[in-house]
Amino acid sequence: MPDGDIAARDGKRQRGGRTQRRETRSGGGQAAQRPYIVRNIPTYDILSEESLSRIEATADRILAEIGIELRDDAEAMQLYRKAGASVTDIGPDVWRLKFEPGMLREILKTAPAEFTQHARNPDRSVRIGGRNVVFAPSYGSPFVMDLDRGRRYGTIEDFRNFVKLSQSSPWLHHSGGTVCEPTDVPVNKRHLDMVYAHIRYSDRAFLGSITAPERAADSVEMCRILFGADFVDSHCVIMGNFNTTSPLVLDGVTTAGIRTYAAAGQGSIHLPFLLGGAVAPLTTAGMVAQGLAESLASCALTQLVRPGAPAILASFFSSMSLRSGSPTFGTPEPAIGSLVMGQLARRLNLPLRCAGNFSTSKLPDGQAMQQSMMSMMSAVQGGANYVLHSAGFLDGLLSMSYEKLVMDTDMCGALHAYLDGVEVNEDTLAFDALAELGPGQHLFSTQHTLRHYETAYWDSALDDNQPFETWSEQGGLDSAVRANARWKKLLREYEAPPLDEAVDEALLDFMARRKEAVPDMWY
Repeated sequence: MPDGDIAARDGKRQRGGRTQRRETRSGGGQAAQRPYIVRNIPTYDILSEESLSRIEATADRILAEIGIELRDDAEAMQLYRKAGASVTDIGPDVWRLKFEPGMLREILKTAPAEFTQHARNPDRSVRIGGRNVVFAPSYGSPFVMDLDRGRRYGTIEDFRNFVKLSQSSPWLHHSGGTVCEPTDVPVNKRHLDMVYAHIRYSDRAFLGSITAPERAADSVEMCRILFGADFVDSHCVIMGNFNTTSPLVLDGVTTAGIRTYAAAGQGSIHLPFLLGGAVAPLTTAGMVAQGLAESLASCALTQLVRPGAPAILASFFSSMSLRSGSPTFGTPEPAIGSLVMGQLARRLNLPLRCAGNFSTSKLPDGQAMQQSMMSMMSAVQGGANYVLHSAGFLDGLLSMSYEKLVMDTDMCGALHAYLDGVEVNEDTLAFDALAELGPGQHLFSTQHTLRHYETAYWDSALDDNQPFETWSEQGGLDSAVRANARWKKLLREYEAPPLDEAVDEALLDFMARRKEAVPDMWY
């Protein structure tokens, strides 16, 4: 072989080795995969016992003196009444529910403090609650965007792409739910295609439909096909993400969906979406008290249907621009509210969902990442166990961004290292690293450095840390442009996890029969 060819071969081998080591450190290698994070740093508790008690007492006053309005679900009304709620008829199929102080907390004592949501790949099952942290992509955007085609309505192809990209990231642990709205599929049938996409293109746990009780039932039924009916009856394999209608309303579609998941023994997330000054008080303490009251009332319904059904306390706090009335995301006041919700959830012994990589920016730019970090750090510092909206959130949740998903997952990788904390032992104290060569000598060649250099630091798959001259010579690409190239590379290299053919056929047959049974609805 000519010397030039040998040199080229050896150079390629060396570059390949460096690339492989970098991929491992930055999450591309199998060694970096984790099903979820077990936090090794303490939560940040900011309020005193007295302040927490006052917030809880205000939530109790809201529930006892103002109450929760329940609409269009007589079965849920009867469950609350039987449990001891005061029920007043205030119109056709509309009731005011009031709860004595402490009543809902007592009901929720049967809800698990921790539970496992099983994935079709058992190695990807997640543990929710306690010291565990689960990251999931963003949820619910009607629009998608990328640098090539701009902002547009989401399609089922976009939905599948986002599932594939999430599956490709070792820094996400959960496939999420409605990662974008596939507007090219009828409203009453798209839930089938979305659940199937999670099953077919990911082997992680996922969320099901919540937009109608029959769609929730379809989601559970597809899981029975996937996991087996007996397994589903005794294990959590799917969850629904349910919003109250703030302020202080539970509508019948929501409560019927909650009952559907709970009756099947499946999990549910109970989320007031509070916009300060619009549907909640402007002040953080008042917003937290209202959010606690609404989430408690919603969570409690699960235990009235099936004691022991998994329920996640949740909050989605947002502020408002008082000049324009527009919602703002990634701002400090809601972030600090998430820290308080963490303390309250631990007092209730319930898992918590809060915050995420929130932003009102219209581009994957500096504003987007600054706001996202403000919000996301509050989730990990506050002790959130399930973090929806961990990747892709832009435009105040109206848009799911390809580039921001990649940028956010990179941040999630950094948070893995952050939550690992500091290990202290003889090796990490590294006395021998200093002693080997003594004062005034660099440590590049010491045995300690050689032993740890591949694994000591998390290594971004996206950042450019080269000298300015090198970066400039290579085109001077900013992070959004680099993210654009990366998501395309990930989709090119994506391989679907294997799925049993008989299960796949059964799922497709179920979907076909359900779609044929009803006409298309587009709104």
